[in-house]
Amino acid sequence: MKFNPAIHHRKSIRIKGYDYAQDGAYFVTICTHNRHRLFGDITTEMVLNPFGIVVGDAWQNTPVIRPGILLDEFVIMPNHIHGIIIIRRGVLDSGVLQYAPTPIFQSPSQTIGAIIRGFKSSTTKQINQMRRKPGLPVWQRNYHEHIIRNEEELHRIREYIITNAQN
Repeated sequence: MKFNPAIHHRKSIRIKGYDYAQDGAYFVTICTHNRHRLFGDITTEMVLNPFGIVVGDAWQNTPVIRPGILLDEFVIMPNHIHGIIIIRRGVLDSGVLQYAPTPIFQSPSQTIGAIIRGFKSSTTKQINQMRRKPGLPVWQRNYHEHIIRNEEELHRIREYIITNAQN
């Protein structure tokens, strides 16, 4: 069913007035369409299949195409991913502010939403080419994000991500 604002009253899950392009750390969770187990299986640890490898490669490529974006811990599970994205327009290197070099391709928008949109679009295209099913959804609509407010929270979320497959 196509979205009709007269009958579909979706409430935004984003914080009203918050600038999602500002420097900070963000914990994101992105789920597969209908929670399909698409990226591999858990035995004693997560074992990625070729689709999971595509997702991992695309995630790791994010800072290459988006200057000022750093990645922290992340994990790919059978039907979702968790990751920490850090937006830093300048990066401290030995106490000196260094700006990331501008890549050949650069996304014009640096919001968390634009980062996730680009990631989902790229992985969907690659996975659908592999399974020869263009237009098939890979990801559920939207994603969940949490603004990481302090070091204690960052450490707790890192631990959650690191132990996610074991749990």
